[in-house]
Parts: sequence; C-alpha cells; structure tokens
Amino acid sequence: MESALTLWQSTGIANLTWRELLMLLVGCGLIYLAIAKRFEPLLLLPIGFGAILCNIPLAGIGGPDGMLGMIYAVGIETGIFPLLIFLGVGALTDFSALIARPSTLVLGAAAQFGIFATLLGALALNLVPGFDFSLSDAAAIAIIGGADGPTAIFLASRLAPDLLGAIAVAAYSYMALVPIIQPPIMRALTTKAERGIVMEQLRPVSRLERILFPLMLLLLCAMLLPAAAPLIGMLTLGNLLRESGVVDRLSRSAQNEIINVVTILLGLAIGSKLSGELFLTTQTLGILILGAFAFAIGTGAGVLMGKIMSRLTGRKVNPLIGAAGVSAVPMAARVVNKVGLEENHHNFLLMHAMGPNVAGVIGSAVAAGVLIALVTP
Repeated sequence: MESALTLWQSTGIANLTWRELLMLLVGCGLIYLAIAKRFEPLLLLPIGFGAILCNIPLAGIGGPDGMLGMIYAVGIETGIFPLLIFLGVGALTDFSALIARPSTLVLGAAAQFGIFATLLGALALNLVPGFDFSLSDAAAIAIIGGADGPTAIFLASRLAPDLLGAIAVAAYSYMALVPIIQPPIMRALTTKAERGIVMEQLRPVSRLERILFPLMLLLLCAMLLPAAAPLIGMLTLGNLLRESGVVDRLSRSAQNEIINVVTILLGLAIGSKLSGELFLTTQTLGILILGAFAFAIGTGAGVLMGKIMSRLTGRKVNPLIGAAGVSAVPMAARVVNKVGLEENHHNFLLMHAMGPNVAGVIGSAVAAGVLIALVTP
C-alpha cells in the first residue's frame, strides 16, 4: 500500500497545482495561436512548448539545473541570444529605403515615443495597490513599445530578469497582433485623402552607400551612445556581411542557420520563465496592459509625425508610413501597404514604409541604450 502511495505521489497529476495547470493551458494557447492563427509562429511555438515543459510538476526542466534553465543561463543571462538575433536581422535587412530617404529616420524616432510614455505610465501604476515597479522594472516594461522582441529580451534580462517572461510574451504577442491593432489607429488619425497619397519612386542606392551606411551608423553610436553599441554593433555587422558581397557564406549563415537555431533556443529559454509562480501575478497583468498602451502610443506618434512630414513636404509623404516606425520588420510595413491599397489600388507603399520600419529597429536599440544609461548608475 505504501509503495502504491509513494508511486502516486511521484506522478505529475498528484503534484499538479492550479497555477501549473493554468500555465499548461497558456502554453497550449500560444502553440494554437502560432499554428492556427500564424501569430509570430517562429517564437510563439517554442515559447509555448517551453512553457509546457517548465510547468510539468517535479520535472525540474525550467530550474537552474534543468535543460531550459541552463539554456536561459547561457543565452539570456549573458545577453548572447538577442545579440545573435540582431546579427541575423541585420543580414536579412535591406537599408536601401532608409538610405534613399533619410528623413524617415524621424518617423522611426517618433514611434519610440511610446517607450518613454510607458516608462512614466509604469511608474504611475505604483499608485495602484498591488503594483511595485522599480525604475529598472519600468524601463524594461517600456521597451515593449518598440515592438522589437530581441531588444525587449536584451533589456529585460539586464534590468528586470524576474519580469522577462511577461515582457517577452507581451512584446511578441503585440508584434503578432500588428495587423489587428494598427489599422484602426491609422484610420482614426488620418483622412481618406491622406491615406490615398501616392509617393514618388525612391532613388537608386549605390553599393558604396550600402557598405558605408552600417559603418557610419556604428561609429555614430559608439561616439554618442556606447550603451547601445552591443545591439547596434551586431545589427551593423550582419548588414555589412550582406552588403559587402565578399562573404556570402557568412551572410547566408547569419540569415539562416544561426538565426534559426538561436530562435529555437531563445523561445525555449523564454518559456522557462512562464512558470505559474513567476507569471501569475498582479504585475503580469499590469505589464500586459502597459504593453498594449505602449504599442498604441508608438503607432499613433509615428502616424502623427507622418502627418507633419506630409504637410511640410507638400503632401509628398503618405502619413501612413509613420506607423511602420514601430520596428516590427517587415510586418508593420506590410500593414501600411495594405491600408494604403484599400484607399488607392495603385498606391504601393511597401518600399516607402521599409524606411521608417528599419529606422524603428535602430530607434528601439538606441532607446534601449538610453534606458540602460538612465537606470544604470
């Protein structure tokens, strides 16, 4: 009888609590969204599977000595995984649209306003009973507004590792919901005539310009904001591999093998932080609310700056492209193109939107550097 009781007590069912059961369902929900709805499947699928693994009772997979815990320690605590993701993003990204129209940097910068508005919002939330966000916590939460998953993970791992799971899930969930969240905001802030503005074709960009751009960007960052150098450095290295034309093997590896392997491990590592004990808190709810607020503010600020630029240029700029400044590459640019085509079937805005879109990637990395410099003594 005792042996039977001991055997029962060693099973997962006997040790399953409501918190673990709920997080197992959350993990299944993330996998469902990834497969059935195709919401950021490259990361939501491994994150969801990691959440299931770390909530299996007695398995210890997500603990410091477990498989996921060790992956987290090697890749997230050190900051290596987000940096390698940025290497792949740089190798996959064509900066020609930004080089051809450098003024779109302003749109990428404007969209980062959501980050700093949310920083204040997170600190203000401390007035509500049950919330206690430090300045470091608020800075890590605010970066969700940049709609850049690797940057959010990089910053959270440095400033608020206990909140990493909630911040990562919020960041990637809202990125996945770009086609749902952004269009209503874009339509509310623009007129039908503004949405129908047709932009002139971008000028050709020379190979020399494409090679010099990442080098100049890195030098500028190193001189003005060294805290952002790790992210900007890996982004520009990846882009230089792509544009140099002499290291195709390295460029293809960064675009494929490296980023694919790291994406799997990164998702599992994030999932290891979705245990019921860490995730099911009042602060998690606050992070999800603040994330939505940050994303909406960033989108709105980009569109409003687009309206200003449209007026200043004599309606040569479609203000919709400002919404692409939130950095969700290339999904935000595709959403801009879709909304523009709804108003004018000949209005192809994709390449124009890629300018502020890649500017948003740079802007979110710079914002992360600013927050690190602000918070770190």
